[in-house]
Amino acid sequence: MAAQQIVKLPGNHVAGAENPALQGDDASQSPWLLYSGRQQLAFLLVLFLVGASYNIDRNILGVLLPQIKIEFALSDTELGLLSGIVFAFFYATLGLPLARMADRGNRVHILSYSLVAWSVMTALCGLAQSFWQLVAARIGVGAGEAGAFPAAQSLIADYFAPAKRAGAMAVFMTSSAIGYGGGLILGGYVAEHYGWRSAFLLVGVVGIILGPISLSVLKEPRKAFRAKVVTEPFRAAAIGLFKVPAYRNILYAIVIYFFMSYGALVFIVSAMMRLFDVNVQVAGATFGTITMMSAIVGNISGGLIANRLARKNLANLPRTAACAMMATVPLFIFALSRSSMAEMEIPLALAMVALNMMSAPMFASLYLVCGPNRRATAVAIVLLFANLVGLGLGPFVTGLISDFLAPTMGAAEGLRTSLLMLFGVMIIGGIFMLRAANHIEASIKAEHAQSLS
Repeated sequence: MAAQQIVKLPGNHVAGAENPALQGDDASQSPWLLYSGRQQLAFLLVLFLVGASYNIDRNILGVLLPQIKIEFALSDTELGLLSGIVFAFFYATLGLPLARMADRGNRVHILSYSLVAWSVMTALCGLAQSFWQLVAARIGVGAGEAGAFPAAQSLIADYFAPAKRAGAMAVFMTSSAIGYGGGLILGGYVAEHYGWRSAFLLVGVVGIILGPISLSVLKEPRKAFRAKVVTEPFRAAAIGLFKVPAYRNILYAIVIYFFMSYGALVFIVSAMMRLFDVNVQVAGATFGTITMMSAIVGNISGGLIANRLARKNLANLPRTAACAMMATVPLFIFALSRSSMAEMEIPLALAMVALNMMSAPMFASLYLVCGPNRRATAVAIVLLFANLVGLGLGPFVTGLISDFLAPTMGAAEGLRTSLLMLFGVMIIGGIFMLRAANHIEASIKAEHAQSLS
């Protein structure tokens, strides 16, 4: 059974150490025993809302880019810079110290205060009077959001037993695309009728209201059993993680995943507007609806399929992610090659389903190889590279290629060609996940052979 498979890590960290069957059902080893099913659902609901806010505030910029481009007379390269590097650098670099705090301290406080901080900065985006003021506000959003993802995922790992964790993770990951899609629909509507500034102000205020709710509802399990928090130095934790081949390969795959899902896809709404001559409300509503529906189908089905396959072999977690990752390539290429919005919608929806299917098994694979005391740190290191390279360079490279091709191909075809060129890297990401699966399976077989001897 999957629950009995253990992946050995340097420094006496094993994935199986999270299994109460292996360590006893005391609260310090099984913090999920502290809470009823109703409490767990309440926690997951609040984390879902926080995750949705996190993704709306991060991604609403995508649907507002056309209006911002006109007001400040910006190039696609400058738009890529605004939506990529300036956000990603501060998000990624501040993520490491905040993740260390999450591994040692009160994750609920870190998450809730971060929520208020990034929401205030999102509202300030709506007050920007120049390109550089908007850049400064986006830096603030990135800095505020840096503490959210590692703390939230670490809390989920404590709120839910390993057998239920992939399902809970799938629900949480759904908030990503729901927030993304909701941001496109809401942002597109508000921008069309009231302007892009009003869209920033609206979503910022909603996040500020959600902050105190998060602080009052979520519980920090460490306070209940006064757990002895890890004091492992960051350097030792990082070295230990990078000694694990599976961790390295998962990291590379997630970087590529971010390059496309949080990078190049920021230009999809702009591509729809240029290729099919529709306004921002129509393009935002179309892609937003596709994103939300595909998130529900993709994340839930991906989590269920991965859970079922993982019962036979834990190495099937990264294999599920690999298959979904590779499937996105022909689907995205086919979608972007269509000549009308109507022809594009179905293949784009299928591509987004595949993109969402990989999320839960990908991060579940990460937790499988990082050990219980390195969760937030492992995620933060991954996000450092994923955001600097993936989110940071994804929009910038897309915009750069688009601007390079525009003089000869036109703005619309230049952007389409730029996106088509970049989607192929997902094949490489799938290969990395398959390599991770092979390393995990080899570790399981080695542990099994050792136990028999």
